[in-house]
Formats: sequence, structure tokens, C-alpha cells
Amino acid sequence: MFRLDNSYLTLPDKFYSKETPEYAPIVRPVLWNLDFFNELNIHVDDKEELQKILVGNQTHIGSTPFSQAYAGHQFGHFTMLGDGRAIHIGEHLTKDNKRFDIQLKGAGPTTYSRSGDGRATLKSMLREYLISEAMHCLGIPSSRSLAVIKTGNDVQRETFHDGAVLTRVMKSHIRVGTFEYISHFGSLDELKKITDYTIDRLYPSAKSATNPIESFFLQFAEQQINLVCNWMRVGFIHGVMNTDNTSISAETFDYGPCAFMNNYHPATVFSSIDSNSRYAFGSQPTILKWNITRFLETLLPLIDPNKDKAVERAKYLLEIIDSSWREVLALNMLNKLGFQERSKVNLKIVDELFRLMLKHKLDYTNTFVNLSHNIELSGASLNHPELKLWFEKWDQLVPNKELMQQKNPVFIPRNHLVEGALNDAVNGNFQSLFKLLEVLKKPYKYLDEFAAYTIPPETHFEQNYQTYCGT
Repeated sequence: MFRLDNSYLTLPDKFYSKETPEYAPIVRPVLWNLDFFNELNIHVDDKEELQKILVGNQTHIGSTPFSQAYAGHQFGHFTMLGDGRAIHIGEHLTKDNKRFDIQLKGAGPTTYSRSGDGRATLKSMLREYLISEAMHCLGIPSSRSLAVIKTGNDVQRETFHDGAVLTRVMKSHIRVGTFEYISHFGSLDELKKITDYTIDRLYPSAKSATNPIESFFLQFAEQQINLVCNWMRVGFIHGVMNTDNTSISAETFDYGPCAFMNNYHPATVFSSIDSNSRYAFGSQPTILKWNITRFLETLLPLIDPNKDKAVERAKYLLEIIDSSWREVLALNMLNKLGFQERSKVNLKIVDELFRLMLKHKLDYTNTFVNLSHNIELSGASLNHPELKLWFEKWDQLVPNKELMQQKNPVFIPRNHLVEGALNDAVNGNFQSLFKLLEVLKKPYKYLDEFAAYTIPPETHFEQNYQTYCGT
């Protein structure tokens, strides 16, 4: 079973509320991540008992269930939030003492649910399981899932749906919104407590730095930049990059409105709630800088007690971030075309390709697969004279194909495949979902037998597809 600790509960009680999960009349596991159980050194000796724990019907030894309090900027507007449908059962310690939050998502109402029921639909939890595992296999830091368990509780949204609980695992669920909450509603002492706790847990090397707070911030920012640049590398659109969805541990999480881009276009948006395209594919770097700035604002009293001095120092730190952003994003795009050196010639070649991809409506993933594997996949033909001319210039620079194959996935969770697999699953047929999970386990290796999973959706699907929060 788990080896649980509750270090978060050593913080003042303003940071959380103790909870009791809702009883599930049915306990029926539909997805069970045995490999991940093994990675975490969680021994499934009594599967029936473990299922009861993971649905919330039974409390594990050493567990004190709670939900976290936090705030956040949602689409630019500050609001009070909190875990409205997620309950932590504790922090699991692996045999080498690595610490992971274990959270039950969809386990019923909490103190922070407001008018919500705290439940989750089976389809939305299957989606989170699928996309989070895909992101992990792509080599991108992400929350992961141990199980999806049907509860027997109906969930009312536009119609009635089967309810389910997902067991979500992260290094930490502390987020930018946690710091915003204390900055707005807490004391300086409470801000110091959450900062010290977070540094101890996630950025311990900052403690020995000349300026621990600045070191903590710069490490956090660097990891966030690497994370979002990797999203851009694989064509991922988070869809709801609010500050409450920006984890201090720099893990991707909350997979409701997310999607993967097909035809390249920086303005691509799928989220039904992003009516102003705030979180479009090409806007993600700008939004992350905005989120990082909100985080830095919460740290101002700890940077310097003199506000003017703190602001001046913060401006300097943001200048460092700006420089880092440009370097990391450029390197990711250069690597996608097999370049390891940043030069004007190489950068021009990259810019030219993106201009041509936009003009000719080329598939983002398949274009780079065509170049790195010397094969032609659907939606990414390079036969147009403009593209042929570009190819000749690029090919003369002797790109590193091995590097390209490491950076460019062949298989992504394409939106139409995801929707098809999820619709089948909620209707009782899990075969297409299991198959898609199998394909996505090795996303960088081309296999003829999985060629059908590289085909982009029909134009009609792409034009009408929308993603939803799942709440």
C-alpha cells in the first residue's frame, strides 16, 4: 500500500480544509496503471482494499484527507478558488524518499466547491488519464494517474453522466495561485511559511544560495520556461493557462480544455471557454511570462522589505527571464530541424519553414516527421515549388536527423482519435482507448503498423472541434 506522510498539514490551517470524500455506491476500476504503481513502490497486495481507498470509501492508515485553498487569475481576473472537486489523501514516500501528492479528483464536494457537486464525469477523468500519460511518454513533466474508478454516482452536467474518481499524482499541487491566495488574504508570516515549505520540498538547492528567494524564483521560472517550450515543441495547447493551473513544481496538469494542434497556426484555439483566444498556441509564451510575473509579485515582500527596492530587483529578474525565454524557445525550434547551433542562417531557415507551413496549411507534427524520417505522411506534402526550394536550402546545411527524431514525435493524441476512444469507452468499449494508450507509449518511433494514428482529422472535424473544462 501507500507510505503516507502529511507535511502540508504542518502549515497553518488557512492553507487547507480537512474533508471527507463522498461515498461511492459502486467501486469499479476501469483503468489501472500497474506500471506506475510499481514505479512508486506501491505494492498492490489487496486490490479490493486499495480500490476502496482510491475511490474515497476507506481511509488509508496515516491519511488525513484535505483540500487545498488557493486563489488565481482566471482569464486575467483574480478570484478566490480552492480544490472544488479534489481531495488529497496524503504524500506518498517512495523507497528512496521521493515525495508525491496523492489526490482523488472527483471525490465529492469540499469546502471550496461553492455551488459545485465536486464530482467528475467518467469521460473527463479518462481524458485526463490518457493525455497525462501521453505527455509523460513525450518526456514532458506532467501529473500522472494511478487509476480511474467508476463510482456509481450520476453526475449532472448538460445531461446525466457516469461518475468517476481519478487518482492524480504530482510532485506537488502547490501552484502560483497558492501564493496569490496568501499574498491577498494572509500575513507576511504565512507567506514566509509557504515559501520556506516550498523551497524545502521542491527547490532545496536555493537554501544555500546567496539570495534564496531570488534563486527559488529563477529556478522556478527556468523550469516553467522549459515546460512551455516543450509544449510548443510537440504542438500542445493547454487551453486554460490560469495562474491556478501553473504548478510551482513545473508539471503540466489540469487537462480539461487541452488539445494538440494539427495544421500549424499560432492562433489555434480549441477551448470553448477561451472566447478571446487568450491561451492560443502561439500566445503561450506571453501568458507564461504574465503568470510568472504574478508569482514574482507575491514574493516582493520577501525580496526586500523596501517596496521600491523590491520592485527594482524584480524588474531585473524579469529581464533575465526574457533573455532565457528567447534562447530556450529558439533552441527547441532549431533542434526540431536538426540544428544544434544558433546562427542567423539557421534561424532564418526555421522562420521560413513556419511561414510556409502557415501559408500551405501543413500539419505541424507530420511536417517534421516527414523531414526527420524521410517519409511522407498525410497533410504535410513538400511537393510545392516553394517548399522544395526551402528543402534544398535546409538539406545543404546537413541537419542532424538523429536529433530531429529525438525532438519530433510521430504519434500524438490527435483530437479526433481521443474523442473517438473516449466515446467508445463511456459506452463500455475500451479497446480503442487501450490501443491508443499503447501507440502513445513510444511516440518518437515510427511503426508502419500504427500509420493510421498519424492521419490528421477531416477538415469538418477540425473546424468544429471544441474542448471543455469537464467540470
